[in-house]
Amino acid sequence: MVKGTTVQQLFDLKGKVFLIAGGAHNLGLDMAYALAEAGADGVVTSRKASSAEEAALNISESTGQTILGMPLDATKEDEVKNLFINVINRFDRIDILVNCVGGGNVSDNSTIPEERNLSDWDLLVQTNLTSIFLLCKFGTAIMKKQGSGSIINIASIAGIIGRDRRVYPVEMPIQTIDYAAAKAGVIGLTRDLAAYLGPDGVRVNAISPGGFERGQLKEFIEAYSDKTPLRRMGRDGIDIKGAILFLSSEASAYVTGHNLVVDGGFTICQ
Repeated sequence: MVKGTTVQQLFDLKGKVFLIAGGAHNLGLDMAYALAEAGADGVVTSRKASSAEEAALNISESTGQTILGMPLDATKEDEVKNLFINVINRFDRIDILVNCVGGGNVSDNSTIPEERNLSDWDLLVQTNLTSIFLLCKFGTAIMKKQGSGSIINIASIAGIIGRDRRVYPVEMPIQTIDYAAAKAGVIGLTRDLAAYLGPDGVRVNAISPGGFERGQLKEFIEAYSDKTPLRRMGRDGIDIKGAILFLSSEASAYVTGHNLVVDGGFTICQ
């Protein structure tokens, strides 16, 4: 961008193509809406084809952009590889790759550290870290050839600080140490990949969201909000959209290797 570029131009995504892995629900869906509202076309994925297709249709009807829904199990390398082939065949390029796959409750077994099974650990790390590696692997190959692109990995404040178990009611499941380890790994992966891809004109950043309010127990919402300087949890449909637009656009053209924490200040007061 040249000197004199306007703010509107910096945030404009017209002509850009995004791929949001895990873009059919919650934060992923909010991010897909944000990028489409800024003028980008793209693809959202979900494990269920019907969920991805429904989300894509709703985004397209709301924004007027071309949005496709595709199925993906991001822990399977062949599926990830085929996804990138299909996106390139349809759009010829990928300017923005958002890796929002994962989850904190992939097992019904105990969340107590000394009772965690190795199989639980392996599954959760595969879901939250190995999947990000696979998506970055194929995204890197494409963006290096393009000489441009923005990769954004969705991590978590769980990868930055430990959890105060007193905030969580007994009947409410807490994210596990393996989830925290995986999310810390996502942040480390992001920084080193940024160093590797910088000379190729590709930026790599992470977003670490805090807790978002989604009908949790009232006592948890109150306790969590009391520990947060802004005195509330995150709001779906609002609080993640500015962060993803910033890191996807030319507004962050000189930002790489950064972990943008979106948590209302939660991590600064623990």
